[in-house]
Parts: sequence; structure tokens; C-alpha cells
Amino acid sequence: MLQSFETTSDPSQGPARLAALRALMAEAGLAAVLVPRADRFGGEYVAAADERLAWLTGFTGSAGSCAVTAHEAGLFVDGRYRVQAPAQVAPDFSVVAWPETSLASWLLARLAPGDRVGFDPWLHAVEEIETLRAKLDPKGIALIPVDNPVDRLWTDRPPLPSAPFTPWPDALAGATSAEKRAKLAETLRDAGQRAALLTLPDSVAWLLNIRGRDVPRNPVPHAMAVLHDDASLDLFALPGKADALPLEAVRLHPEEALKATLATLPSPVRLDPRTAPFALLDALGTTTVARDRDPCLLPKARKSAAEIAATTEAHLRDAAAMATFLCWLDREAPTGRLTEIAVVEALEGFRRATNQLQDIAFDTICGAGEHGAIVHYRVTRATDAPVLPGTLLLIDSGAQYLDGTTDVTRTVAIGDPPAGARESFTRVLQGLVAISRARFPRGVGGQHLDALARQALWAAGQDYDHGTGHGVGVYLSVHEGPVGLSRRSELPLEPGMILSNEPGYYREGAWGIRTENLILVEEAPDLPGQDARPWLSFRTLTLVPIDRRLIDATLLSPAERAWLDAYHAEVLAAVAPRVDAPTKAWLESACAPL
Repeated sequence: MLQSFETTSDPSQGPARLAALRALMAEAGLAAVLVPRADRFGGEYVAAADERLAWLTGFTGSAGSCAVTAHEAGLFVDGRYRVQAPAQVAPDFSVVAWPETSLASWLLARLAPGDRVGFDPWLHAVEEIETLRAKLDPKGIALIPVDNPVDRLWTDRPPLPSAPFTPWPDALAGATSAEKRAKLAETLRDAGQRAALLTLPDSVAWLLNIRGRDVPRNPVPHAMAVLHDDASLDLFALPGKADALPLEAVRLHPEEALKATLATLPSPVRLDPRTAPFALLDALGTTTVARDRDPCLLPKARKSAAEIAATTEAHLRDAAAMATFLCWLDREAPTGRLTEIAVVEALEGFRRATNQLQDIAFDTICGAGEHGAIVHYRVTRATDAPVLPGTLLLIDSGAQYLDGTTDVTRTVAIGDPPAGARESFTRVLQGLVAISRARFPRGVGGQHLDALARQALWAAGQDYDHGTGHGVGVYLSVHEGPVGLSRRSELPLEPGMILSNEPGYYREGAWGIRTENLILVEEAPDLPGQDARPWLSFRTLTLVPIDRRLIDATLLSPAERAWLDAYHAEVLAAVAPRVDAPTKAWLESACAPL
């Protein structure tokens, strides 16, 4: 199994570790210390050696941070983890709702003029520290870069990952690394910039057509790079990781040489303050810094024709595995013998049967009944719950194939659904359909579309506390910036971008509902009488049946019903030739018109 079901956190260890950290703080004259879930590369998913937040607090979510003072420890989490976090940490840690409560306001309420706040400059982006300083400095509170105190205490810290990088086929990428570097170098020259600092692993992976195995589930390389205006590149990584790569005009250096190299670069050097570690801004010294977006982000988000063709095939392969799984689930679940772990194991087995599975895209979220209300629930042997008739089962999963990354969520009825579930499921479905059918002019960002997914829920006085969608890579990160569908997603959507479409609704202590497809931004077909401006729309990549047993058809408009019937007809036509006879028969029933 790729997925482990062992318990990885222990709340009972938190108080002693917190006390030891406070002793180091007192020794260093620090009134507070910041402990984010982060690594030096700014990734959402981190290696075991970088799980400092989990080591200190017991919280294992993919996003969060802790601020520790002499008397309080605030664990900052967003809406995805409001149920999970309190269950994973000792009472010594107070769970703080972020962004409703900002880190700055929390610190200002607890610190006094003259106090010093320690932070690891490798684990915080430039903009993050500068924004926080702008709030604290006027109150006489200083932010001080320090060597990470958690690392002094974590005596059995795992080693840094050492697996070598591997090439990713140019045919799947649609361009060679040299071609990509030449285009970006032209961008630098046009902007009058001599070089660009690249700190995000997926940017390095995309630019060099390489992949890595440095973090679980996401095939990114732990490396940083400097791209020069002549299209040459300096690559910084641990020894041995990049030695076998067949790259032209790429110079290899040990990771520790990066700071010294930065000090020698000609001005100006492009740096993304939203992602670059604060430590590297300091290393640039007197070099003129051009603060600008990582030049790889938007080209990476705009998938090439080759990438789109590749991931389309990956999604069809995954759809066949998902259909086989759902057919199996419908047959086995009524017996009452299944548990959450058994479901996860079966799903991974069906994906493995493709003989093309490289990894799962993230640990499968499989929540039966009340566990479905924990947005990022991870089943363990201690929490493994039976899948019983009369409940909902939420399954959020994905796969990493060489030709694409998938992410799909389905909520299914086990027997008769509980009271209220059909109405909420249908309202969530209406949100998914609204996004799927959206037609919008160029220049519209994800924040403008997010409300479409919520309208049916809002009409019933319901909502969800996570974004509607995130960017997705092609055999890269399942959560890929810089675009998304959320209130904070300002960047305009462009053709070639892949996003998730995943509205949900969660009734704590009872059940959770989420339906998720991946969608591709495309040029919209012309309409009679339309404005001359360019228009965009979405094409759905995920082709997996939606549980018709949970749909209250009386709530659907004729247009919504027509979309669902057309979607299921497409699923049947595309997937049926790829599955066995029993699954095909199941598909014909699951995809029947409402």
C-alpha cells in the first residue's frame, strides 16, 4: 500500500515539547516563536524532516502554523481543519480560526513593546515577514531571524530526502527545457532583469522537465535555481540528486552554495516575494531586487496541447478505475462488512491494476458518516469506522500517473440516506453544475466565479468553509498555484488552466458531502449576438458517475438536469469501452437519465 493507516500524531507529547521550546525561548530572550508547517521550498506538502508543526503540536493537516508565547500557544488553521485540529492537539494549544483572526492581531494582543518574536527565515516568505513587521514594528515588537529552535529539540528528526531526480518526457511536456528557458529568458530581457530566482520545486520541475520523490504524493524535486537572461541556469540541490540529468546549459551546485551565488549576481534579480524565503532576500545583499511573480507560474498553469492530451488520457484511465471501484462498492457496501480502510485499500488496488500508477495524489479521504464532515479526514487504524447502511460515504482521492494528475470526490449513499442529505447533496450538485456551465469573459478571476458554486446552498442558509477549487498540475502538484476558485483567487483564468470544482456541505457530527471534478479552461464557442470580446468556458476532465440516488430531481432546473444527463451520457460513452462487462452494466444503470 502507498497509503499508511498508522497514527502519526500523539497529543500527549505536545505539552513536554512545548515546555522545552519555551525554555529555549527564555534562554534566547524571545517572547514568542513562530512554527509554521513549511519547508525551505514553500511547499504545501513537506518531507518528514520538515514536519515541525506536527512534531510540536500533533496536528497533521496540510496547512497551519503555531505561535508560541510564554503562556499561550495558538494553532492557526483554516476552515478545512476546524474539526480535525482540536481532536489532534492537547489542551495546551488553542485552536485559532484563520484568516478570521490574523497572526498579527493575535500577537499584538499578547505581547508588549520591547518583546522579540523569533522566526526561521527559511520557512517564511519575504512578503509574509514584511507584512507582519509592518504590523508589529509600530508597537515596538521586533521580528528576529533565528536558527530553528524546534530543530535543536527534535533529536530523532528524519534525514532529508535523497532520491535522485528523473527526466520527464519532452513529448508529454510539449516543449524541451531549452525551449522553455529561452522563452522565459526573453521575458527577463524584456523586463530589464538579469536573472530570476526560482524557489518553488514545481517551478523547477516544470522548467527543466524533471520530476522528483522528495515529498509524499507530489513528484517534485527539492531544488532551487537561478535562471539567467542568456537562458542558462544554475541548479542547487543536495549532492547526487541531479547528477544524472541530461541537461544543456545547466550548471549543478550543492544546495549550500546558493546564498553565496546570490551575492554575486548582476542586478536586477527577479524575486517573488510571495514565495521566496526571507533568508534569500538577505543573501542578495546590495543586489537590486525586482519584485515580480515567479516567471514559471503562469506558463506552467497554461497547459500545453501535449499536456492537455496527456492528462485527458490519464483522466480516462482513472475514470475506468473509479467506475470499477464504485461498482465494487455498490456490491459490497450493503453487506455491512466494509470499513473505511477496506474502501481505501480497494480503491488503491483498482488504480494499481492499471499498471501505470506512480503514486496516489494525496492520502485518500474516506469518511463514513460523521467522519465525512472532517474536510481533510485521514483514516487510521484507531479511527477506522464501519461503512454501514443508512450513512453517507465521502471519498476524495486522486492518482499520479506519468501523464497526468487526477483529483475526484464522490459522495455515495449506503442504503437509504439520512434525513436532509438528499436536499444538501442536490444543492452541492447545483453548485458544481453552475461552475461547469459557466461562460465568462477573459479577465474574470476565480473570485468572481466562486459565488456561483454557493448560490443554491446560500438560498438554504448553508455554506462551506473552503475554496471551491484549486489549480492542478500534470504529473505535478495536485494543489498548484497561482490560480483557483475562491474568494482570494484574483488572477484571471486563461485557456489551458486546470482547476478543481468541488463545492461541499458538512454537518458536523452527522455527515459530509462533496462532489469534485477537474475542469479545463477553454475558448468558448461563439453564440449568436455575443459581444466581440473573447469568452471562456470549462471542459470537464473527470468522467465518473454522480450518485443519482442522492439527487432530489425536483430541485433541479431543466438546464441543470440536461447538463447532468449529458454528463452521464459522456461518462458512459467514454468509459464503458475501458471496463469489464459487470462494470459496464453497472455504468449503464449509474449513468441513466434522471
